[in-house]
This record gives sequence, C-alpha cells and structure tokens, in this order.
Amino acid sequence: MADLINLRRERKNRDRKAKAERAAENRILFGRTDAERRRHETESNRRRLLLDGKRLAEGETEQGEG
Repeated sequence: MADLINLRRERKNRDRKAKAERAAENRILFGRTDAERRRHETESNRRRLLLDGKRLAEGETEQGEG
C-alpha cells in the first residue's frame, strides 16, 4: 500500500522551494554592488556616446559612395 502524505505539508514545501528558487534568481539579477552598478552605467554611457558619435546626420552620405 502507498505511504500516506499530508497534502498541506507537501503544498507548503512546494511553495517554499519555488520561493527559494525565485529568490536565487533575483539575487543573480539584482544583487550587484554599487561599484558594479556604477561600472555598468559608465560602460553603457561610453558605448552609447561612441555609437552616437558615429551616427550620420540627416542629409549626410558616407564617403566613397557613388
């Protein structure tokens, strides 16, 4: 015969496990130090400025085209 299980206890254990997994994912996504955030922001700004500096203004054409 099968073992008896307490459904309430199993449901709570399942919910606890799901909550722990979600917390682990959030720690990875949002758990950065201030230095890491500043570095990421600085890198993003630098990349954006480099890309904007290479953008052609309206009416300009690239050199070497026909």
